[in-house]
Amino acid sequence: MGRLMTPADVTAVFERLSRQHPDADTELHYRTPFELLAATILSAQSTDARVNQVTPELFARYPDAPALANADPAVVETLVQSTGFFRQKTRAIIGMAQALVGNHGGDVPPSMDALVKLPGVGRKTANVVLGHALGVPGLAVDRHVLRVANRIGLARSDDPERVEQQLTGALPSLWWTRASDTLILHGRRICRPTPLCERCAITDVCAFRRGSARPATRSRTAGARRPARPARRRS
Repeated sequence: MGRLMTPADVTAVFERLSRQHPDADTELHYRTPFELLAATILSAQSTDARVNQVTPELFARYPDAPALANADPAVVETLVQSTGFFRQKTRAIIGMAQALVGNHGGDVPPSMDALVKLPGVGRKTANVVLGHALGVPGLAVDRHVLRVANRIGLARSDDPERVEQQLTGALPSLWWTRASDTLILHGRRICRPTPLCERCAITDVCAFRRGSARPATRSRTAGARRPARPARRRS
């Protein structure tokens, strides 16, 4: 089992991956922090493309936390059914909206501690919202980040929170959100479960190619509990 890369090595890897994936960003469509929070909860065990198909009607009916807090669960279930686990997700997003109204005046709080107290919100979801919609550095660890970081040699753990700590400890905070987006896109396009190494920009430094990578054996990112570029909103 090889050693972890040094912070300088990690930075160099992300500089190269950023050039390979200059368009790395969240693929969820949103206009407000509330919309991104709800969309990220819905994206658990689903795809961003699928979520983007259902959120326009969902947000047209329930554009903010007060509206969703008073929603009929049966109606919401119908709207989000195609994302899978729709009953649990309906309870989660309505409960999240009720907590926002009851505890935060309907606004999405800009802190990890407050976000993870909301129904359906864990560190991955919180980091997505912090980094993309609230301008607070956050490094979300989903299944792609977990796999790719271990495979390359950027991290060594099957615990998403530990991988988050290792990556944030090696990178300047302004890189965190961009780094997560880059690893996710690299995992989707190139460093797949069966990797397309011939297309990769960093094979010369990759632990997997050297035969010293420690694979992530399991993921605990499932469910709700995804130089830096400034976060931007999508419409």
